[in-house]
Amino acid sequence: MNLGVGAYRDDNGKPYVLECVKKAEAVLLEKGLDKEYAGITGVPEFNKAAAALAYGEDSAVLAENRLAVTQSISGTGALNIGANFLNSFYPHAKSIMVPNPTWGNHNAIFSRAGLKVEKYGYFDKQTNGLNINAMLEDIKAAPKNTAILLHACAHNPTGVDPTKEQWDEISQVIKDREHFAFFDMAYQGFASGDCTKDAYALRKFVSEGQQVVLSQSFAKNMGLYGERVGSFSVICADADEKARVDSQLKILIRPMYSNPPIHGARLVSTVLNTPELKQQWLDEIGMFCFSGMTPEQVDNLKDNWHVYLTRDGRISMAGISSGNVKYLAEAIHNVTKD
Repeated sequence: MNLGVGAYRDDNGKPYVLECVKKAEAVLLEKGLDKEYAGITGVPEFNKAAAALAYGEDSAVLAENRLAVTQSISGTGALNIGANFLNSFYPHAKSIMVPNPTWGNHNAIFSRAGLKVEKYGYFDKQTNGLNINAMLEDIKAAPKNTAILLHACAHNPTGVDPTKEQWDEISQVIKDREHFAFFDMAYQGFASGDCTKDAYALRKFVSEGQQVVLSQSFAKNMGLYGERVGSFSVICADADEKARVDSQLKILIRPMYSNPPIHGARLVSTVLNTPELKQQWLDEIGMFCFSGMTPEQVDNLKDNWHVYLTRDGRISMAGISSGNVKYLAEAIHNVTKD
C-alpha cells in the first residue's frame, strides 16, 4: 500500500481527475483556443481568480490595486520566485525561519536562492500537536525583520495547524518584531474542507496591515499535478509600488522560464470563474492526516506489512480504499499495540 503520495485516487487506486476539471476541459475544447505564449506573468484571468480565492473576493488589497501577482510553475516555482525576490529586494532576508519540521524542499529552495535556513519550534511529539509556546518564543527571539515561512493551512508534513486564536497571537508577534511573513499555501481547502476557513491566517495578517508574500499551488486541491499551476503574489503599499514589483518579478522570471504553461491555468480559471463548476469543485476537495506513529513504527509497517508512508507518519487518505482499509487497520494496530 502506498500512503505517501498526495494524489487523488479512485477506489481502485487509479488516478482520478475531478469532474469539475473534466467539464472545464470540455469548455476549453469548445472554445478552440490557440497555443500562443502567455505573458511573462501568465494568464491574467487565472491570476485574478487565484488572488480572489486566497485573499477573498472583497479584499481591500484587490480593490486598491496593490497586489502584484504572477502565475508560477506550481507551488515549487512560486517558492523559487519568492526566495529569489526576497534575496534580491528584501535587505534583511539573509536568512529565513521555517517550522521544524517542514516540507523537505523548502530547505533546498531557500538555500539555493542564497538564504540561510533557520528553524523555529512547531511540532510537539508528546501531544502530536502544535508547540505554540516554542513557536512564539523562537519567533520572538529572532532578530527584527527576519523572514518567517508559515504554512497557511494543512501543514506539511504534520497536518497540525494553529487555531484561529493562535494565529492571532502569531500575527501579533510577527508584527511586533517587524518580521516579514512568507505564506506557503499548497493545500487551500484540504485542512477544513472550506477554502475560506483555510485562508484565515493569510487574511488575518493582511487585515492587520502586514505586507506578506504568498505561494499558491493548485496541484493538489484541483488534482492538476502535471499541469504545474501555481501563483506568487506580493502585497504592496500602493499601486505605484505594485507597478515596480510587477516589473521586478518579470525581470526575475524571464531568465528562469520566460513564461508559464497556459492549459492548466485556463482550467483553473474556468473552474473558478464558472459558478456551477466552482461549487462542484468546492464539494470535491479533501487528503492528508497525521497518524502520530513514530519513525520506528513506520519502518515496521514498511518492512513487515508492506505499507509505505513518510517516516513522520503522514498518511495520504487517497491511498486508502474499501479493499485495503481492513488490512491497514490491522497493520497499524500491530505496530502500535506495544
